[in-house]
Amino acid sequence: MPWKFEKDPYKIWLSEIILQQTRVEQGLSYYNKFVKTYPTIHQLAAAKESDVFKLWEGLGYYSRCKNLLATATFISKECNGRFPEKYEDILQLKGVGPYTAAAIASFAYNLPHAVVDGNVMRVLARFFGIETPIDSIEGRKLFAQLSFQLLKKDQAAIYNQAIMDFGATICKPQLPQCADCILSSKCVALATDTIDILPIKTKKLIKKNRWFIYIVASYKGKYYLRKRNEKDIWQNLHEFIGVETPQKIALEELIELRQFKQIVGPKDTIGFTSEVYKQQLTHQTIFAYFVHVQLKKALRLQDFEAVDLQALKKLAFPKLTAQYLKDNKGSF
Repeated sequence: MPWKFEKDPYKIWLSEIILQQTRVEQGLSYYNKFVKTYPTIHQLAAAKESDVFKLWEGLGYYSRCKNLLATATFISKECNGRFPEKYEDILQLKGVGPYTAAAIASFAYNLPHAVVDGNVMRVLARFFGIETPIDSIEGRKLFAQLSFQLLKKDQAAIYNQAIMDFGATICKPQLPQCADCILSSKCVALATDTIDILPIKTKKLIKKNRWFIYIVASYKGKYYLRKRNEKDIWQNLHEFIGVETPQKIALEELIELRQFKQIVGPKDTIGFTSEVYKQQLTHQTIFAYFVHVQLKKALRLQDFEAVDLQALKKLAFPKLTAQYLKDNKGSF
């Protein structure tokens, strides 16, 4: 991983923001693209928002991208490109919480701040046999205090990296490598057969399914799109004209809906219907399919604009829409 033992705070910050809510395997290619495209924070701050969102496309949690741009602009203009060097100042940056601030402070400046992520809490919960839920206020406070007590203050960077890597490669969530663990003789969870129980979480995500039907409406070579701005999934990404339904409905049912009739007239031509696409988010599963419609006259829709194919290719879309466009590029 190229950010390991990196000392440039810009690159450390970039990697940490990308890896929030993202697996390392997925985030690696995005990190490399960002570093190559925007080698300095000044270049990132000067970039067009649409270009940055396009580069981010597929990573999800797009508020991270918005915060990335806000922080880059602040550091470039207000700090003359110099990253804050104190934990308290780093913590004030948009999109940076205690974990990310501690990571930047310790890795870039070797400051004595403990990085407490899921890997670290799992190691500590199992080693010490801690049954306090990691997602409780009491638990977060307990693990933060314990992490700081254990931190090797004069070697914060290497200690933090070591315990995080230990959790990621040895003390894994599933199938931990207890037989190869150098701490196994003192591990409370191993001694009490609670490896599969610890750490404890109180909250369980309630997941729901959502169905979208997208009308790929075109008129004279242009397609109707809008940017999602409401506080919901996919904020700041683009989408075709959409109809959300409680469950999957067939095309025959769709054409009878009032929302569909407001868009598609009797003289318009309904083309092919795509397969169903699926995107798994943290708290919901999204299903969608796309219906091509050739319009006989232009539409007047609030928030929507007609864009040609060249402009469409430069816009950022949700992952399932991007996949649909890739699979059906011959239809455009």
